[in-house]
Amino acid sequence: MSPLAHMGRSMALLAALLLATGVALAQPEPTDAQRRAATELAEALRYGHYADVSLDDSWSRRAFERYLDVLDSQRAFLTEQDVAEFHPLEEQLDDALLDGELAPFFSLYQRYHERAEARFEWLLERLDQGLDFTYEGEQRLEVDREDAPWAESTQILDELWERRLKNAALTLVISDQDEEQVETNLRQRYEGQLNRLQQTNEEDIFGLLMAAVTGSIDPHTGYLSPRQGESFDIQMRLSLEGIGALLQADGEYVKVASLVPGGPAERAGVLEPADRIVGVGQEDGDMVNVVGMRLDSVVELIRGPKGSVVRLDVVPAQAVDMTRSKEVQITRDTVKLEDQAAQSEVLELEHDDGVHRVGVITVPTFYVDFDAWQAGDEEYRSTTRDVAKEIEALQNQGIEGIVLDLRNNGGGALQEANSLIGLFIDRGPTVQVRDARGRISLYGDTDTGAIYDGPLTVLVNRLSASASEIFAGAIQDYGRGLVVGTPTFGKGTVQTLNELSHGEIKLTRAKFYRISGESTQHRGVEPDIIFPSLIDPELIGESSLDNALDWDTVRSVQYREYGEPWRFLETLRARHRERADTHPNFVYLEQQAELNRRMRKETTSVSLNRELRQAETEALEAEQLALENQRREALGLEPLEEWTDARDEEDDGDQEEEEPVEQVQVLEAAHILLDYSQLENNYRFAHRE
Repeated sequence: MSPLAHMGRSMALLAALLLATGVALAQPEPTDAQRRAATELAEALRYGHYADVSLDDSWSRRAFERYLDVLDSQRAFLTEQDVAEFHPLEEQLDDALLDGELAPFFSLYQRYHERAEARFEWLLERLDQGLDFTYEGEQRLEVDREDAPWAESTQILDELWERRLKNAALTLVISDQDEEQVETNLRQRYEGQLNRLQQTNEEDIFGLLMAAVTGSIDPHTGYLSPRQGESFDIQMRLSLEGIGALLQADGEYVKVASLVPGGPAERAGVLEPADRIVGVGQEDGDMVNVVGMRLDSVVELIRGPKGSVVRLDVVPAQAVDMTRSKEVQITRDTVKLEDQAAQSEVLELEHDDGVHRVGVITVPTFYVDFDAWQAGDEEYRSTTRDVAKEIEALQNQGIEGIVLDLRNNGGGALQEANSLIGLFIDRGPTVQVRDARGRISLYGDTDTGAIYDGPLTVLVNRLSASASEIFAGAIQDYGRGLVVGTPTFGKGTVQTLNELSHGEIKLTRAKFYRISGESTQHRGVEPDIIFPSLIDPELIGESSLDNALDWDTVRSVQYREYGEPWRFLETLRARHRERADTHPNFVYLEQQAELNRRMRKETTSVSLNRELRQAETEALEAEQLALENQRREALGLEPLEEWTDARDEEDDGDQEEEEPVEQVQVLEAAHILLDYSQLENNYRFAHRE
């Protein structure tokens, strides 16, 4: 940097510091509206939440720790002395909330704000000095400091941030950026973070404090400011003129939690659950680095008018290093009902004594056209109506059984889960709902007769949630069919949105229970036969969320059993195991899932030595490539030269592979269905009167 440029930078910095100092001297104070909303929120938690919430000193300590996590989850800004100074507040949050006396907790935020502001200025000054990293030696950077102790001094944080800056620079260097590009990109990142920090207002502070308060109760209860109300959740669904993805914060990163069925992102095939978004750009212009950016700010960048293009810099979920990002493009669009409608196909597969025909019905979500239904339109669209039509079409094609594919189905209308179960049973209960007072409401199918009583298998995965879990659990309890796949999400709670005098509260009010009395909460539905999964349950699912409500039981209800699948499970599992052990795609899924688990456990830090960093990354990617090519060789496909080529081929819609990895689960579900049908028929024949 030239002396003149440095002087200009220093003058601008001085002006910014004077301005920032003016802001810092003005102690933020909660408004009267926020004080009143805090007391209303406290009352809602005490008397409206499903759990028995006691706002006492014990709760206060938990909520205070969560507030610290909300402010500084990576222990990177506040020191041990800062935290100790505010430690007397630890047992005062309950009283502060009930009385609306929030000023001391605004002061804690202000301390964090001052430390963060000073840190970003420190980073910008450090960049002005020029980066002289050599990327040699044995220095490493801890990946996750969530459980790290608070730093004893600012000097220790200086050392941490020096390593973090070095890591950020190294990440860009390995991505083939020159020194000038590295410094420019990092300056934009830290200036952007500083600018967003300085724009923080009292409403933002109140929102952070309320996030800590509600998040200490359960992950689905939350405060929404008046501005956030239209978004419904901090985990925002970008469905209206967006990309159709559910995002959530993950430390400094924004992570893809799930994709909206039929949405632009799912149709494009360029995003997967647990992918991290590190940059957002519009169709033209520079990519904005979003590492460290607030979730709602990232959402605003991604949203846009229908038909426009958004560019995302994405680190794939399976990448072993943040340097392995890639740019993808998605055209924003609305999600249409037709894109989420149930669809069917007929599989013809060799099984034992010949070729068999099995119908597969894919149900992306539980939907109903409420407007048409309320208007009295007899032809209104719904999941149940559409599935009924698909069943009739499949039966006309002479299928021997049906696989109902609920993978990635995040739920939807509860009434549709009830009525869909009714297509496969005569009539009876489907789900129990227990409210905060312990009262249990029983829902069920009241229509006599089933439209399909043949062999049935339900296919689920970790992203099958809520209504999907109710359906799968009922089919399992009734003995109406088999459930195969991976344990489901575990979302077994019900939320309502209640207005406050200032903002709204999304409150967990009830809990789902199966007709057997078991909750779907936290544990989800355990399949009868479990498939390997590339979705890490420690990253995605209810059990991965802080303070998720526990699994429990209520009394079962009376219901008839339609079959006894449990009689055949040992044989079915043995036959499945025999096929899975020899099928290239199943072998790949199991080995890749195990490698992912091992990588997550072993990758607790990254090297700041360029050669070692690249060697570690290449060694892990070599393992992934070996697994992929072992699979491809067994399937008669051309091997890949790079592991990242596998993801690229998926994005490009490669047609070389007739049987994609995920399709093997559908085929195996069909084989299991045929095995079950055969075993059940043999059993009935042997035990007929």
